[in-house]
Amino acid sequence: MSNGIEAVVDDSVITYHEVNNKNPMLLDQILNDPTSTREAVERKLNEMRTDNLQLLIKNQLILHDFKVQGYALPESVLDDIVNERVRSRFHDRATLTKSLQEEGLTNEKFRQQVREQFILEVMRSKNISSEVIISPHKVESYYVAHRDAYKVEDEIKLRGIVLKATGEATAPPSELAEEILIKLKEGAAFDQMASVYSQDNHRKEGGAWPWYARSALLKGFADIVFELPVGKRSSVFCRSAGDDYWVCIYDDGRPSLARHYGIDPATKKQKLVEEKKIDDGFSITNLPPAYEYYILQVDDTRPAHFKPLNEVRREVEDTLLDAEKSRLENQYIEKLRKKTFVRTGF
Repeated sequence: MSNGIEAVVDDSVITYHEVNNKNPMLLDQILNDPTSTREAVERKLNEMRTDNLQLLIKNQLILHDFKVQGYALPESVLDDIVNERVRSRFHDRATLTKSLQEEGLTNEKFRQQVREQFILEVMRSKNISSEVIISPHKVESYYVAHRDAYKVEDEIKLRGIVLKATGEATAPPSELAEEILIKLKEGAAFDQMASVYSQDNHRKEGGAWPWYARSALLKGFADIVFELPVGKRSSVFCRSAGDDYWVCIYDDGRPSLARHYGIDPATKKQKLVEEKKIDDGFSITNLPPAYEYYILQVDDTRPAHFKPLNEVRREVEDTLLDAEKSRLENQYIEKLRKKTFVRTGF
């Protein structure tokens, strides 16, 4: 597409190229997301361009206000600002030159970017941020009204032994897992067995997994481990690969129960689709191939609770501060729009 005009703010032009490349990292992320359909990519690109255009218009309104107010940024002051930005971001001029070449920028363009960024920071501080105060009463009222946002789910600390179904072990992983389980029943330490046999990234830590909220675990795992008391372990179980998967639970070396999990289209969350006993009517051969085998032990649990205000006060203050700054910025920008020529939709 040609580099057409997207908007005019007073005598400044905003081009398609500026709008499309305002956030190159996001642009690259959208274009290279393997999970997105063509329609989803186009929708995300349109949303990004709309946001970029509005931001560029806001910036030009503020830069225009700086000029209209009769402010000036002396070249000597700009020199100092540029030098400070070079030191903080690039460390030296050689690195700056190399980085600018990679980005297709000239020194003059970089200097102009620094100038505009400094003006935007100063004008926003002067007109938006200088008088924002969040009272303790406002914090407490917000916390009470949004208490559910600070609810912590049930959490669990697990230790695991994981065997790959395509591993190089001489025995099939299901048999090896049962042999390990027998040793655990005979008194072997779980962490030692994990450090010897487990094939996941936590082997060196004796199979110790981080804390997981219930919703952060695969539902097929959560349905097993959240039924166990602290210090107890699961039997051997395996799962197939993918978001639509089966969990097969073993009992004394034999598969006994199979659970099918999938994604609920309405909630986008995992759900139990069906459960089948493995017997003469339903065989393990009816299931997709196993991806991994597991033995999991519950090391600790934390029940669901609400974070107290003293723990989240700073978070609430930041939320209210951002909201108030956004309100004041919108108020400031709307005032500028009313007295500045702005045209879009070319």
